[in-house]
Amino acid sequence: MAKETKKDILTTEGNQGSVARSAGIVGIAVMGSRLLGLVREQVIAYFFVSGISADAFYAAFRIPNMVRDLFGEGVLSKAFVTTFTATEMEDGEEAAWQLANHVFHLTALVLTALILIGILAAPFIVNLMFIGEGFDIQFAPKFVRIFDVISPENPLQGLWGEHFGFTSKRELTVYLTRIMFPFLMLVSFAAIAMGLLNSKGKFGVPACASSFFNLGSLVVGVWGYYASQQIGLHPTTGMAVGVLVGGALQFLIQMPSMWQIGFRYRPRISFRDERVRQVMRLVGPAILGVAALQINLFVNGIFASKGEGWLTWISRAFRLMHLPIGIFGVAISTAALPNLAKLVVQGEISDYRRSFSYALRLTLLLTLPASIGLMVLAEPICRLIFELGRATSLDTQQTAGALFFYAFGLCGFSAVKIATDGFYAFNDTRTPVKVGFCTVALNIILNYLFIYHLNFGHRSLALSTSCTITLNFLALLILLRRKVGGLGLAGIGVVLIKIFAASGAMGLVCWWTNLWIEDWIGVTGTSARLIGVFVPIGLGIGVLISGCKLLKVQELDTLLHAIRRRR
Repeated sequence: MAKETKKDILTTEGNQGSVARSAGIVGIAVMGSRLLGLVREQVIAYFFVSGISADAFYAAFRIPNMVRDLFGEGVLSKAFVTTFTATEMEDGEEAAWQLANHVFHLTALVLTALILIGILAAPFIVNLMFIGEGFDIQFAPKFVRIFDVISPENPLQGLWGEHFGFTSKRELTVYLTRIMFPFLMLVSFAAIAMGLLNSKGKFGVPACASSFFNLGSLVVGVWGYYASQQIGLHPTTGMAVGVLVGGALQFLIQMPSMWQIGFRYRPRISFRDERVRQVMRLVGPAILGVAALQINLFVNGIFASKGEGWLTWISRAFRLMHLPIGIFGVAISTAALPNLAKLVVQGEISDYRRSFSYALRLTLLLTLPASIGLMVLAEPICRLIFELGRATSLDTQQTAGALFFYAFGLCGFSAVKIATDGFYAFNDTRTPVKVGFCTVALNIILNYLFIYHLNFGHRSLALSTSCTITLNFLALLILLRRKVGGLGLAGIGVVLIKIFAASGAMGLVCWWTNLWIEDWIGVTGTSARLIGVFVPIGLGIGVLISGCKLLKVQELDTLLHAIRRRR
């Protein structure tokens, strides 16, 4: 009996080290992708400073991108991971490859029809999405009002207007929408490839694939900016084609790895295959879950229209939140799901509990210090990144206020992904959807209370979002515990206290160091701002690691050991 217990412990430690190493790989890759995405945004702002062409491009890209959020990437990839894993373990590797071919062809068939409909109905879709005042404000301010009669005074005439055949921003948006709609097919193929490789324990290449999207769209977009004008096309055509090239690269970069692990293309398709139907059953509810998130964003956009500058401030703050969420939450979730799915198929529920508990503790170890760090350094970070050009110190203060309350929910944003994967491993996508729609209703209520009764201003939107996402996570955790019969979380309270104590010490050091630096060299100039942000972060990380070592936080030792082994 003791021998069996020792074997279980060694197996669990191996799984934990594997998850930590894989999460580290994904985290680094996601960070690189996010940084390239920021460069891409800056390039677009540089070339299309008028706002007219940039508005049309962003609006046109939002349409296929929203459909992608509903159908592609995360939803399709997670549904495929669990089904592919179960198929390989129960029916054999050949059946799993057959499933992959079926899913590729079924996706191509469905999306071809959807893309054709989108291209033909682009004028109607643009009118529908941007005619309402809420969408008008959220996606393109004063968008509809520029659709009307173009007068000689309208700057569109002098900025690639009638010379390229467009007399309104609406026409340009329809044109760009039609070019970019096939992006949906490319990014969905990339999602299936990512799920396939993750199921086989390959995380590096799929995680880097999004960087190739940003890189391809950036290079081709800049080249196309000049080339399109030479052949009489609107300059934004190059950026739109760049999106397609980037989407293609995101898929193609994964193909050599797919071949290496054994995938071979076969022209097969079946609507009756039970495993294919299983993927479809998982995708349906998951799409509704993403739809709930889109509804939440839409509602926040409506509330943000109440005050001038609100939408800009919360959008900038949430963009900063995306970096730690991607590096920690998405990375750990991506690495943990294939492992959890395998343990469920094998019937190893005890190992499932230990693996889930470790993934959650690792998430808290990384996100709790990040949360406190963002709260303490919110204003210096916002000043460094956003106080450029026309942005003022008021914009910095208001964005930092929103970031402070978003940071409050950082643990919830990241941990909810782990809890959702806990259900996905059991092929249960319905429970997260039900909880998600309940939190949408709660978010509306809290927005109303915080704005109209407590007068929290634009911070209300960040605070209500953080509260609802944290409650979403707790509700999922309770329901998953009932489903599994315990999650091995008995000692997580002690771990949480230790991490919080070390993070608190880190926060105090960051706050005091930043205060001393600002008193010494001020906040004017890029050099002073860089020093005021990165010196406190460096010292804070040192204090955090020392504090966790002193308090014997084992999760840190596992993480550092995994990093050393990877090196």
